[in-house]
Amino acid sequence: MAIYDISLSISESLVVWPGDSPVCVTQPRHIDRGDHATVSHLEMSAHTGTHVDAPAHFIQGGAGVDTLDLNALVGLALVAEARDADALTADVLAELAIPLGTERVLFRTRNSNLWARGLQEFDEDFVAITEDGAHWLIERGIRLVGIDYLSVAPFSASIPTHRMLLQAGVVLLEGVNLSGIRPGMYQLVCLPLKIEGADGAPARAILMD
Repeated sequence: MAIYDISLSISESLVVWPGDSPVCVTQPRHIDRGDHATVSHLEMSAHTGTHVDAPAHFIQGGAGVDTLDLNALVGLALVAEARDADALTADVLAELAIPLGTERVLFRTRNSNLWARGLQEFDEDFVAITEDGAHWLIERGIRLVGIDYLSVAPFSASIPTHRMLLQAGVVLLEGVNLSGIRPGMYQLVCLPLKIEGADGAPARAILMD
């Protein structure tokens, strides 16, 4: 069985959403300085790197990340390739031949090239899911949607897609690195940190072939 880590490494050089504080890693205690143990402190947004959005992110009174159904976060997932798409519209999604009954889908777009190149500056022109694309996914019973950049929604219109998917109970997995992943079916394991009431949380996500 092959295991593929599709998580981004959290470091101070990791690109973050505009307006979010950059990742800060400090070590107030370190063995090299004579301390008995090394202890690291992390300062970052809950939506840093590979992360999961909870309904509370865009819905007033929405549930926190600690309440998400683990059955949605673990199971068979389709990696669907849309390298030539500028946006994941309903028409584009219809052409991807996503099998009926698919519950989890991760989209591999040209965004993955950004991770492969190690780009450290935010790219506003990333490929994302439009509002009609979100409606298409909901109608087909998709439980989890993954995207290979920091948001499932376009930079210029982040609210409609997020709100529609989250209100429908769709789990959003953002910031996955699919640059080395071939299209096809995999077993997905995605476990966000269990932060009580949080609007999102970093996650370690893997695919198993």
